[in-house]
Formats: sequence, C-alpha cells, structure tokens
Amino acid sequence: MNTSQRRNEILNILKKSDVPIAAKNLAAHFGVSRQVIVQDMAVIRASTPGILATARGYTLQQESAYTREFKVRHRQEQAADELNIIVDCGGRVKNVSISHRVYGRVTAEMDIRSRQDVLEFVNAINSSRSSVLSTATSGYHYHLVEASSPERLDLIEEQLNQAGFLAPLQPWETENM
Repeated sequence: MNTSQRRNEILNILKKSDVPIAAKNLAAHFGVSRQVIVQDMAVIRASTPGILATARGYTLQQESAYTREFKVRHRQEQAADELNIIVDCGGRVKNVSISHRVYGRVTAEMDIRSRQDVLEFVNAINSSRSSVLSTATSGYHYHLVEASSPERLDLIEEQLNQAGFLAPLQPWETENM
C-alpha cells in the first residue's frame, strides 16, 4: 500500500467511526510508525475540513443534520443574551431573517457557533453605525438554528421561551414553515 492509498484508507476509517481513533492504533493497523500517521493526518487535515485531533485520537466532526427556525423578539441590547442561550445549548445560528411587509423575507448569514462568535458579532454591531436587522420589524426576527439532535433544539426552544425571547407564530407563518 502506498502513501496515497493509506491516507485514503485512514479517511475512510475516520468516516465510519463514531469514536476517536488514536494514532498508535492507526499505526498498528497499517504497520507504520505513529509519526508516519501524524504526518499523514497533517496532510489529510489540510485538505479535509472537520477532522479534529482530540486527547483520545482523531475524529471526523459529524455534520449537524437537525435545524429549526425560531421566531424571537427582543431589543438590540439583548442580542448577546439571546445568541448565548443558543450556543450554550449546543446550537449554531446559521442565519437571521425578518419578514418585512414591503420587502418580504430578508435573510443574512451569521454562522455563530460560540460565545466568542457572539462577542465578535456584538462588537461589530456596536462599533459601527449599523443596527441589528430586526430593528426594521420592531424586534421580531427568525433564526435558523442547527444542532446535533432534535433534543438540543427542544432545549434551545425551552431556554429561549424561559428568557422571554420566543415569539408566537401567526397563523400565516405556520403555513409557510
């Protein structure tokens, strides 16, 4: 087996595994040194997004397959609180949108995954002459949120509701969702 074939096989092994795989285990499997595997992984990781090196080994980050759109309402100064609830519960804020009576649906990508992302977003808004998109709709807006399970999405919904951010859907909105 040549280097290219070994690297392809390593990637296939990672794709099939639900648990991290240690470099020493890959080395034993292929009959090479751990250092060869570490070098292989450096090359593989450079061309394949989503491979994580953990204390227990290498793993391929699984894509979150579950999404839900939440209708929320709050003031601009509460944006960080709302976004932190979502990321703290394991969600990723994919986008924000508003339903404007004149312009229709207006959407902006966000890709907020962590408290650091929230901080950077809030700092960008506060240091510019801009305001959050929802100022055009009296604070009402929607977030498309991605999470690893429906249970995580349920938790996010529950926490947004407890914080008073969740807004009721109108009958015409439930038909469009």
